[in-house]
Amino acid sequence: MRPLNALLNVMWVILAGFWLALGYLLAAIVMFILIITIPFGVQAGKLAGFAFWPFGRHVVRKQSAGAGSAIGNVLWFLLAGWWLAIGHLVTGVLLAITIIGIPLAIANFKLIPMALVPFGREVVSNDERDIAWQS
Repeated sequence: MRPLNALLNVMWVILAGFWLALGYLLAAIVMFILIITIPFGVQAGKLAGFAFWPFGRHVVRKQSAGAGSAIGNVLWFLLAGWWLAIGHLVTGVLLAITIIGIPLAIANFKLIPMALVPFGREVVSNDERDIAWQS
């Protein structure tokens, strides 16, 4: 990991990431308990990891995603995605008011697509993404 990414991640965890990740983890636990919502719990867990440590990682689409992902994304969007995205958007705008908060605002904006439609997407490191693009 690059030193700048590490510094930004530490700032992120202190100012926003810990609470975001905790909220996503709490939602994932509830979804796992309800059994029928386990696939949504998996996505909430994926969001928790990305929300806790976003710098140095990106979201990419899975080529193998199919109709199940599309159906899951529609349900996710209707039940949770839109308000999660609005929360990230508002938080990002508020963080962008200060110069120090601009990189953190960008991280919030980076979380919006994943919060809207997490099925059929995966979080990878920048290095993995670069290798995949080169091949």
